[in-house]
Amino acid sequence: MNTSNVIDKLRELGLQGMVSAVEHHATSPAFADLPFLERLMHMLQAEATWRDERRLKRILRSARLKIPAAAEDIDYRSGRNLDRSQIAELLTCAWVLKRENLILTGATGTGKTHLACAFGGQAARHGLTVRYVRTNQLLEDMAMAHQDGSVGKVRAALARFDLLVLDDFGLAPMTELGKQDLLDIVDARVKTSSILLAGQLPFKDWHAYIDNPMVADAILDRMANTSHRVQLAGESMRRLEPAPST
Repeated sequence: MNTSNVIDKLRELGLQGMVSAVEHHATSPAFADLPFLERLMHMLQAEATWRDERRLKRILRSARLKIPAAAEDIDYRSGRNLDRSQIAELLTCAWVLKRENLILTGATGTGKTHLACAFGGQAARHGLTVRYVRTNQLLEDMAMAHQDGSVGKVRAALARFDLLVLDDFGLAPMTELGKQDLLDIVDARVKTSSILLAGQLPFKDWHAYIDNPMVADAILDRMANTSHRVQLAGESMRRLEPAPST
């Protein structure tokens, strides 16, 4: 039996990571003198890495993150009100594993979306499923789903994700149906999955914004008792970005 036979069998079994490792071993003298078990472990590790990378790509594709932000890209410049120790703890994604929530607030341009996408990407790297959506768009989609009878499918689809990132919360008034839908989303994820909610409105202004005492009380109660909070400050990050070269 030669290398080609082995590679064909590995491909037949769907072990693409091991295929690459075998091909590498066959052309690299460095592996020739390694004991069998060490070479086997190297191939198994290659397969595990290949599967992890494939899963990450699948999760990120499904997440639909607005920005391909990464944890290492977070800007801690003075004035942004970012506590490095708090951010480091949040980047462990322990809060998602505990089914807790995260509220990001700050004025326009302070980098809420970038930070939200960085946390979403980090969750994906921990093997957690993520979905990013603008709050108003989601509520509009749900309103249409009520009309055609598919709202149950929308809710079921959202429930599949470990982390739901709701961006731009508070940008436009909500309909009464939208307020109830938001409550249903929040309520369905209590102790089962997490929400990252980002928007300009400080938490203290949410009740007035929702403008329905019963619904507002219910949403705030569920979010307040299970959420970490990050309040961004400083001038617009867009003004601080270098101008494109011409």
